[in-house]
Amino acid sequence: MKKLPIGISNLREMINDGYIYVDKTKYVYDLATTGKYYFLSRPRRFGKSLFVDTLKEAFEGNRELFKGLYIYDKWDWSIGYPVIHISFAEGVLKTKEDFHRRVTDIFRINQKRLGIECRDLGDVTSCFIELIHKAKERYGQNVVILIDEYDKPILDNITDIEIAREMREGLKNLYSVIKGQDANVKFAFLTGVSRFSKTSIFSGLNNLKDISLDERYALICGYTQRDLEMCFAEYLEGVDLQKVREWYNGYYWGVEPVYNPFDILLFLDTPGKVFKNYWFETGTPTFLIKLIETKDYFMPSLTNLVVGEHILNSFDVENLDIEVILYQAGYLTIDRVIEKARGGIAYKLKIPNKEVKTALNDHLMVYLLRYEKSDVESLQDKLYEVLVNQDLEGFKDALISLFASIPYTHYVKNRLQHSEGFYATVVYVAIQSLGIDIVGEDVTNRGRIDLTVKFPKTIYIMEIKTSDEDPLQQIKAKRYHEKYLSEGKDIYIVGIRFDPEKKNLHDLQWERVTIR
Repeated sequence: MKKLPIGISNLREMINDGYIYVDKTKYVYDLATTGKYYFLSRPRRFGKSLFVDTLKEAFEGNRELFKGLYIYDKWDWSIGYPVIHISFAEGVLKTKEDFHRRVTDIFRINQKRLGIECRDLGDVTSCFIELIHKAKERYGQNVVILIDEYDKPILDNITDIEIAREMREGLKNLYSVIKGQDANVKFAFLTGVSRFSKTSIFSGLNNLKDISLDERYALICGYTQRDLEMCFAEYLEGVDLQKVREWYNGYYWGVEPVYNPFDILLFLDTPGKVFKNYWFETGTPTFLIKLIETKDYFMPSLTNLVVGEHILNSFDVENLDIEVILYQAGYLTIDRVIEKARGGIAYKLKIPNKEVKTALNDHLMVYLLRYEKSDVESLQDKLYEVLVNQDLEGFKDALISLFASIPYTHYVKNRLQHSEGFYATVVYVAIQSLGIDIVGEDVTNRGRIDLTVKFPKTIYIMEIKTSDEDPLQQIKAKRYHEKYLSEGKDIYIVGIRFDPEKKNLHDLQWERVTIR
């Protein structure tokens, strides 16, 4: 049985030491034979570094590693290209001096591997240019440039705008070399999490082709269902594949949804194959949680979010858009592409799977509501029990307990007690963390339902108010329940009113819809 490649991003090690390798070499061949400058955005731990290393081995002409793979009998192995490999994956850079030292170290490593020596290490731009020229001179071939985690120095400092700007300018200066050395470059490939606008970081590299949403390369990272079942068959004995799909599949960039490799590998390696949060727990950005908190973001909108094409590549340090960050970091993914009647396209986004759905909301409860993790689990158990059993009186008690537990200082600091959106967000986050199907701002032909909560046998339609309006009467007047009459489930309409002065529930009324 081949080994699971947990944490392995080196192709040579995977092939020579008996690890499972999911063949992605078709994309190496296609990229190399159809273009020259490429950029790929994918969330962290999605296999970007392994793909970059695969490119490196192919361009260096290391044929023995590719035996039995797609590219083996198609690539010209008689030519070996000098490869300059730049990666910012390791460590955190906090100053301009840190950045300069890291780039200098990277160039030293490349010089040693290529067997050349540059005179000018004091200026990163001059050193990069010299490295390209000397590599071409020694090997008699144009240079291949591979840059992994191109944006990490910026993202590591995203909450400190001044430092983030300094990192951005340093990277902009570095990457501008590539366009100027076009005559000496065979191929260039950059990867990262974010898709910064070309004017902010790639202004000197305006011929860079972004393949992040190109359907031809949709499966370049991640495992398909076929990959899972064919390559990991020996590890799947007795495993509920439908449950695996619900927990870890769902990331979509075109063609078909894929699994996060990191999730699958850790799941398969765990005794008893335990379903839990693997990828999410390895680096949820605290700055993202803080951004949601400080902007009082209406979280229910995430379940019914449609964005224009421009929003998916509009990330920049001066304009931190929550939807953009959530999408690019992997907490949202594309649900479907919408063709607009007047031309152009839009994207309906969604939370990819059960892992992200439950874990994101667990973290929000801890950070936004100042809950202890043990208290979160206790509340989740209570909420699930009362809702699955149609115990609305118990649901009322659970909400009172939930809001009574939020520290008073939290309201004072954030001035949230008069925000209807805050109360809706808290209710949404608490219920969404149960891992069930919930729709925020659910559209009907008569208006928008605040929250629609779906259990196997029950649907709850909820309207939330902080004013004197009667939320239950609104549901009745707009006949929101009619959208779900054909589903054959018990339907409850639930009106919830909060008292901003008491910072808790004022009343909760409900009725069961009689289907005639």
